[in-house]
Order: sequence, then C-alpha cells, then structure tokens
Amino acid sequence: MNQDIERLLDRASSKLLVAPGPNEAELDLIFQAAMRAPDHGSVRPWRFKLINDPESIAKFAQYSIELRQKSDHPMPEQKAKATLAWLSNLPLIIAIGSKLGSERIPEEETILATGCAVMNMLNAIHMLGYGAFWSTGAATYIDEFQQGMGFDALEYRYLGILAVGTHMSGVPEKERPDWRQFVETWTQPL
Repeated sequence: MNQDIERLLDRASSKLLVAPGPNEAELDLIFQAAMRAPDHGSVRPWRFKLINDPESIAKFAQYSIELRQKSDHPMPEQKAKATLAWLSNLPLIIAIGSKLGSERIPEEETILATGCAVMNMLNAIHMLGYGAFWSTGAATYIDEFQQGMGFDALEYRYLGILAVGTHMSGVPEKERPDWRQFVETWTQPL
C-alpha cells in the first residue's frame, strides 16, 4: 500500500496530548494545508486564532468553563474540573471560526469549506507526528463566548477548537467500520 495512504488511514483523534506542540515552521505547514481546502467562490471563510502560551491557555480554559457554569446547561462539577485541567495542559489551542454565507455562497458551503480546511490541518498535524482533537468545547454554543473569542456573531460562526500536542502514548488504535455499510450504488431516480 502507498505509504501516504497508510499514514492517512492511521490518523486518529486523541485528547491525551502534552507538550511539545508544533513549532513555527510546522505551524506554517499546517496552515498551508488549510489553505488547500476546497472553497466554492474562493471566499476563504475559515478564520483561526492561536492560543499558544501557558498564560493565554489558562485564561481561555478558565473563561470557557466559567461561562459554561453560568449557562442554562452547566457541567457536573467533576467534568468541569477535568475539562479545565485538560485544556490547561495543552501546548496549543487553535480556535476555529467560519464566515457566514452570502447571497452568492450559502452558509452551508462556507461551513463545509471551513470543515475541509480543519480536516487538512488534522491530517497535516498527524503527518508531522503530533496529535489533535477537534472539540466543540465547554462554551462553543454560548453567544458571549463567541464574542469573547473575537468572532462577531453577525459575521462568523464559532466552530470550536483544535487541541494540538504530542500523543502521550502514541497514536491510539481505533476500530473503524467497514465503509461498505455507508455506500451504495445509485442507478436511477427513486
């Protein structure tokens, strides 16, 4: 089997991440991969914010948990503490936003393009030997949090974070379903 395909097929998300994270040259490659995503109309709807120093990561973690705990759907206290600890130990967080659609390009297409950009980033992160986990996080669906992250709700939709770092114990093995369960041949209108 082709070595590149083998690497692609062994990619798996993992929350068990520690320092180090990617350096500046590796981040450049990761974001170059994002820019290769399919993008109807070349609107480049993706927006990213780096949170990559311990003080900023701690503030991000505290802010997201505090807002979640004040919301109509607080986490159980034990989960809030575990989430705070997990976020605080990450070497890199990349916040993800997508520009909303326009008359020319529907919102669904801008979100799909942003999702493709993030998938390219996940693959690049994996190819560079790091791990990542796309999380909607503790406060993604809280308007105040989106605003606090600098994603104006009239212009963007906040889509969560990429938690990035080094796998604590190698790439996790995950059982994947047989693709044939999800594919059928179309032959004519129903």
